[in-house]
Amino acid sequence: MYRFLLSRQWVILTLIGLLLMPVMVRLGFWQLHRHEHRVANNRIIAAGLKATPVPVESVTSPGYDVPRKDLYRMVTATGHYDTSHEVVARHRTAGNSGSDDTSGGGEEVGYHVITPLILDDGRAVLVNRGWISPGDDPTKFPKINPPPSGEVTVVGRLRPDESTSSTGIHDRKGLPPRQIMLINGSEVKSAGGLPEQTVGGYLELVSPKPAHGGPQVVPEPDHSSIGPHMAYAIQWWLFTTMVPVGWVVLLRRERADILAARKKQSETPREPDTPQEPEDSVRVAV
Repeated sequence: MYRFLLSRQWVILTLIGLLLMPVMVRLGFWQLHRHEHRVANNRIIAAGLKATPVPVESVTSPGYDVPRKDLYRMVTATGHYDTSHEVVARHRTAGNSGSDDTSGGGEEVGYHVITPLILDDGRAVLVNRGWISPGDDPTKFPKINPPPSGEVTVVGRLRPDESTSSTGIHDRKGLPPRQIMLINGSEVKSAGGLPEQTVGGYLELVSPKPAHGGPQVVPEPDHSSIGPHMAYAIQWWLFTTMVPVGWVVLLRRERADILAARKKQSETPREPDTPQEPEDSVRVAV
């Protein structure tokens, strides 16, 4: 009855099903892990934003890689802004997506203004003062309202140095003067000629906010959304269960078709054979 399973069509169909099931299970776990990573990031961001600000010197130093546990940690820094070595980071929007650790959410693409803050000990902290419009000529350094002069204490969210692997941003060369693609100390030193040592990571400015007409402060990251990853994981696992169910449905349908064909063949009446006249009768007639 089930000898049709050995046919080429059914062998191929069964092998495809056996191949798809572990792949879809793996994809489901991949989405589950992305969900867990997102939830963990949200908790880290929420904890960092609620924490009491600490001096930036207590959490980072030159050559220091900001760990994930310090993502968006609130810190303070006291010093004076060095606008002579200010640079802008290209292709930035005014929003902040937050929990996936990338900037986005705005519509217009412009620049982030990166201004070194020189600490009392001579080291520099990179401060992202916010977003500005790109202007009419992207090859020229834009006009930027200056930060406060003299000594200032800023509060900001600590971010790790950007790299292509962590952000997906391609580090282009040959950019106009004082323009960069990735926000990190080496890029700023190369583009702006900053002589001071820079501490690892940079700050997203929270306060004091720029005066009217200044850069638009990058908003606080949204850490309430968990994204669609759990729904995707469940979908992949449902697809996995549908493979054997679909295989059984096709099997039963094939079996029913075979039985119906056999029944139809058995019920079809045979045409009677043409009777032959006896040989003796023929001879008598002759």
